[in-house]
Amino acid sequence: MTRNALLGALTLVLLIGTSVFVGATDLLSGDLDAGFLMAVSRLPRTAAAILTGAGLAMAGVVVQLCVQNRMVEPGLVGTPESAMLGLLAITLIAPGAALMTKMSVAAVTALVGTLGFLALARQVPRQDPVLLPLVGLIYGGILGSVVLGIAWVTDLVQFIGVWQAGEFSGVLQGRYELLWIVALVAAALYFAADRLTLLGLGEDAARSLGLDYRQTLIGGLVLVAVTVAVIVVTVGSIPFVGLVVPNIVSRLRGDNLRDNLPVVAWTGAVLVLACDILGRVLRWPYEIPAGTIFAVFGAGLFLWLLHSRPGRSHG
Repeated sequence: MTRNALLGALTLVLLIGTSVFVGATDLLSGDLDAGFLMAVSRLPRTAAAILTGAGLAMAGVVVQLCVQNRMVEPGLVGTPESAMLGLLAITLIAPGAALMTKMSVAAVTALVGTLGFLALARQVPRQDPVLLPLVGLIYGGILGSVVLGIAWVTDLVQFIGVWQAGEFSGVLQGRYELLWIVALVAAALYFAADRLTLLGLGEDAARSLGLDYRQTLIGGLVLVAVTVAVIVVTVGSIPFVGLVVPNIVSRLRGDNLRDNLPVVAWTGAVLVLACDILGRVLRWPYEIPAGTIFAVFGAGLFLWLLHSRPGRSHG
């Protein structure tokens, strides 16, 4: 194991240990069964934060390659809003549906919404790389307004709040296991890393190298849709993870996706877990959602990315 890998593993272990012991209830006080609390709440919560961060970071890489622009991520192309629209629809049609059914519907609508943005992106001039994320913000805003409008009429606004919160306080044993699908998605992305890298060269260059461009594009977006749907169903939407993490890793290590993918997943996991821990201690014993903490950090970094290296994209 290299020095960097060892340091990364130790950092993650340290954060996991901190996450297990930090909370409104002191595990060492003896007032509650520490083993029970750890098994039911603290360990599932920690695993959920790790899987969420890794999943969103990897999804961001795929979206950036698909549209050949580093300034986009699933949260900027309407994917979470599309997943929420599917969740809202299945809640109205079949409120007692199983969690897997809800996740499947959310994945389908997330894919449709992402494909809609992809079709829209083809009409956007590529000279200015900042224009595409702005179009994505408008597109996501329109979808979000539709979701909110339907929720308002049907008295389901409280559900929208839960799906937008991006927090882990409600994660318990038996309510987070779908997130392990993210691990399967990570394996699929690693297997297809070389093909996905070619997507970033553009359609003509990728086809000239023998890539089935459309099949690879759809396959990558399916994995993104499944990842986002699982996360929205379980913990809600967390913005900017898929934007800032791939950019940080790319600037430090270059653009070899197969080499970078484990680092992207690790960085996303560490940052989201750190934000969750920070949210627990800033106003202890109350909590600030991890999504709120990361949104503040991510927005600042996003502005820095816009000003530090304009015009840089995958294409």
